[in-house]
Amino acid sequence: MPASKTARERARAELTREIKDEARRQLGEVGPHGLSLRAVARELGMVSSALYRYFPSRDHLLTELIIDAYNAVGDAAERADDPSAPPRDRWRRVWAATRDWAKQHPHEYSLIYGSPVPGYQAPQDTIPPAGRVALVLARIAEAADLTPATPARPLPAELAGQARAVRTALDTKLPEEDIVRFMSAWTHLFGTISFELFGQYANTADPADTYFAYVAEQLADFVGLR
Repeated sequence: MPASKTARERARAELTREIKDEARRQLGEVGPHGLSLRAVARELGMVSSALYRYFPSRDHLLTELIIDAYNAVGDAAERADDPSAPPRDRWRRVWAATRDWAKQHPHEYSLIYGSPVPGYQAPQDTIPPAGRVALVLARIAEAADLTPATPARPLPAELAGQARAVRTALDTKLPEEDIVRFMSAWTHLFGTISFELFGQYANTADPADTYFAYVAEQLADFVGLR
């Protein structure tokens, strides 16, 4: 019995992988809003009722693809980080790896950092994977003797409360002012990646290699990495 069960589990895992691979391929053609379980089943030579045993709805499949994408970019950031290196070097390496992953997987990047999918509500399961890159960067900031290039502006009460919530979520002891700088840099760098991937630097900073490296250095100064 155990051997038979293991064989079934292996077969299910393999078919699940094939379903998600086909769904990722279709993301590049129709985008997440056009993703259809029937279309995926048709391409795999399955009846749609069989596919529903693996993913009860399109939203279940989207959730799996979103979690996979967040984990993939999180893996890239974690592999690039070297805790024995100076914090600023770690910053550079993590952001370069994040950008490289995005350029190699533009449709998956768009799924998690592009426009929201109409009618889709991401469940709580997506939150921990979504924070993995931020967690790597928070650990880099913790390891540094932060000396920001400019003094911090006083935080409004609402923003200070939001910073405390982020600090709790990341399980870090960074002060509220540093958390807000960190959030701004994180947002700015992902925005820079998005502008590059979505063609917004055409006729300006294209190719964006030098610009991206410059922005990463500027934001390292802003955060206070020596």
